[in-house]
Amino acid sequence: MKKFGLMILVFLVTVFICLCTGRYPISPGHVVGLLLSGAGIESHGFAAPPEMMMIFWNIRVPRILLSIMIGAGISISGAVFQALFRNPLAAPDILGVTAGSCFGAALAIMFLTPLAWVIQTSAFIFGIVAVTLAYILASWSRDSSPSVLVISGIVISAVFQAGLSFIMYLANPYDQMAQIVFWIMGSFHMASWTKVQVTLPVLVPGIFLMTIFSWRLNIMTQGEEDVLSMGINIFRWRIFYVLVSTLMVACAVASVGTVAWIGLIVPHIARYLAGAEHSRLIPVTAVLGGVFLMVMDSVARSVMLSEIPISIVTSIFGAPFLGYLVISAGQARFGHESGR
Repeated sequence: MKKFGLMILVFLVTVFICLCTGRYPISPGHVVGLLLSGAGIESHGFAAPPEMMMIFWNIRVPRILLSIMIGAGISISGAVFQALFRNPLAAPDILGVTAGSCFGAALAIMFLTPLAWVIQTSAFIFGIVAVTLAYILASWSRDSSPSVLVISGIVISAVFQAGLSFIMYLANPYDQMAQIVFWIMGSFHMASWTKVQVTLPVLVPGIFLMTIFSWRLNIMTQGEEDVLSMGINIFRWRIFYVLVSTLMVACAVASVGTVAWIGLIVPHIARYLAGAEHSRLIPVTAVLGGVFLMVMDSVARSVMLSEIPISIVTSIFGAPFLGYLVISAGQARFGHESGR
């Protein structure tokens, strides 16, 4: 409990620091004054320039809120998939949702219109379609194990990746190609209160549901025969967890594009801090996911004059961490075999 309270404190401090940082720095005193004025509390002697108020309330605050929700949603989805498939390297896009969303976005950019809401709607729909096709393909097999669903997801991902590559091959290299590539790499540069209002009804209830039912994931990590012997309908609960997680990931990808690595590495960090018991793991994962993506977005919009795509920044931190996991697992296995 003390550790979780410390994490909440770190979360709040991170929010405050991210509100201050950016290409337009805002001093801590001005941030406090703007927050107090936004809460209806008058601060005598405080007067922020109109430009600062516009940047703070219309750009920075919605951007941070969006990064918190998306970071928490994708990270929780990663933890859920790692539990369901009993695979520490399972990521939220394992069933093809990211590939489907990228294909849908590219399709809208290429053949429909570059309007943001059209691209987001197309990305969301095709993300759901991809996972649905993976489930349909898996249902044709007599084997109901999670590995069949994973293989089906890999197949569907490959199909949508091929479709995405074909669209990029046809795209105008001077206009459409740049839009598709930048969207695929992900960015929060289009964050707005409208996007917050669109993503909130999906991500917040999804995070809440996964937190409420996190205890049952402890049972789902056991073998199917053991779970069925307890009288639990494992197939129904698996569909529930996959559906909610897929909706969160599809909504996140539709809003900001691909956000790489976060759904893989944050659950591992949370597991190190909170243990493997999912009623503790899921809330910690949500907080860490929000903190991680807030920091990554602050780096993306601060280190250069032009904004760096978010997946580049997350990959810089994520790839070395995966290498660390591989090396640690290899050392642990070597030590175990040497001790025999």
